[in-house]
Amino acid sequence: MHLQDSVDNNWRKSSYSAPDGGQCVEVAPSPTGCATRDSKTPTAPHLTFTTPAWSAFLSHLAADRTR
Repeated sequence: MHLQDSVDNNWRKSSYSAPDGGQCVEVAPSPTGCATRDSKTPTAPHLTFTTPAWSAFLSHLAADRTR
Protein backbone atom coordinates (compact mmCIF):
# COMPACT_ATOMS: atom_id res chain seq x y z
CA MET A 1 0.00 0.00 0.00
CA HIS A 2 1.32 3.42 -0.90
CA LEU A 3 1.25 6.14 1.74
CA GLN A 4 -0.88 8.31 -0.50
CA ASP A 5 -3.47 5.51 -0.69
CA SER A 6 -3.53 5.12 3.09
CA VAL A 7 -3.97 8.80 3.99
CA ASP A 8 -7.44 10.18 4.42
CA ASN A 9 -8.23 12.76 1.73
CA ASN A 10 -9.41 15.19 4.38
CA TRP A 11 -6.35 17.46 4.31
CA ARG A 12 -6.62 20.56 6.49
CA LYS A 13 -4.52 23.66 6.90
CA SER A 14 -4.46 26.20 9.66
CA SER A 15 -7.16 28.82 9.86
CA TYR A 16 -4.24 31.25 10.26
CA SER A 17 -3.18 30.53 6.65
CA ALA A 18 -3.67 33.28 4.12
CA PRO A 19 -6.43 32.70 1.55
CA ASP A 20 -3.94 32.90 -1.34
CA GLY A 21 -2.34 29.58 -0.30
CA GLY A 22 1.05 30.94 0.70
CA GLN A 23 3.43 28.73 2.59
CA CYS A 24 1.27 26.26 4.47
CA VAL A 25 1.61 22.84 5.96
CA GLU A 26 -1.44 20.63 5.65
CA VAL A 27 -2.28 17.70 7.92
CA ALA A 28 -4.52 14.66 7.56
CA PRO A 29 -5.24 11.63 9.70
CA SER A 30 -3.35 8.50 8.71
CA PRO A 31 -3.65 4.91 9.90
CA THR A 32 -0.58 5.37 12.11
CA GLY A 33 -1.08 8.95 13.33
CA CYS A 34 -0.80 12.12 11.28
CA ALA A 35 0.41 12.85 7.75
CA THR A 36 1.83 16.23 6.74
CA ARG A 37 2.50 17.82 3.37
CA ASP A 38 3.46 21.12 1.78
CA SER A 39 0.33 22.78 0.40
CA LYS A 40 2.29 24.13 -2.58
CA THR A 41 3.28 20.62 -3.69
CA PRO A 42 0.44 18.30 -2.66
CA THR A 43 1.60 15.47 -4.92
CA ALA A 44 5.08 15.37 -3.36
CA PRO A 45 5.84 12.71 -0.73
CA HIS A 46 4.24 13.16 2.68
CA LEU A 47 5.77 12.92 6.12
CA THR A 48 3.94 10.79 8.64
CA PHE A 49 4.23 10.91 12.39
CA THR A 50 3.05 8.35 14.89
CA THR A 51 0.34 9.49 17.25
CA PRO A 52 2.76 9.82 20.21
CA ALA A 53 5.28 11.80 18.12
CA TRP A 54 2.59 14.14 16.77
CA SER A 55 1.17 14.68 20.27
CA ALA A 56 4.63 15.50 21.61
CA PHE A 57 5.18 17.98 18.76
CA LEU A 58 1.87 19.73 19.44
CA SER A 59 2.59 19.83 23.18
CA HIS A 60 5.94 21.44 22.47
CA LEU A 61 4.30 24.08 20.27
CA ALA A 62 1.69 24.81 22.91
CA ALA A 63 4.38 25.18 25.59
CA ASP A 64 6.28 27.64 23.39
CA ARG A 65 3.15 29.78 22.97
CA THR A 66 2.86 30.24 26.73
CA ARG A 67 6.41 31.56 27.13
